[in-house]
Amino acid sequence: MIKDGVIVDTSVLISFFKGTDKYVKEVTKLLQTNRLFITGIVIAELLQGIKNPEEEKRVSFLIDAIGTIELTTDIWIKAGHVSSSLRRRGISLPLTDVAIAALAIENNLSVFTIDKHYKKIPDLKIYKMG
Repeated sequence: MIKDGVIVDTSVLISFFKGTDKYVKEVTKLLQTNRLFITGIVIAELLQGIKNPEEEKRVSFLIDAIGTIELTTDIWIKAGHVSSSLRRRGISLPLTDVAIAALAIENNLSVFTIDKHYKKIPDLKIYKMG
């Protein structure tokens, strides 16, 4: 795995596509240094929000430019355990986000996200812009 690799979350890519300057700059920097990864969950979330053919072209171009990393059965099992542990503590998070976190933890990657609830996941490294 790439040292200092980063899985990008849907929240960041939505801001990237909206042209939010700080996210455009940071995503571009990570792309240029080959540190950025995407997973199928994020791809599906992006594609479900497409409104027109131009958006689809932009999303497809970016997907092709980012390295992909996928969830295995072992990662899904880890995600289930993490989610169960959080629920026992009264914390309910979207399973998709817990799965992304489990993938990052297992591969020693950070998650680049705007969603604050990721901070509730033990052992997860959150990517900080800078």
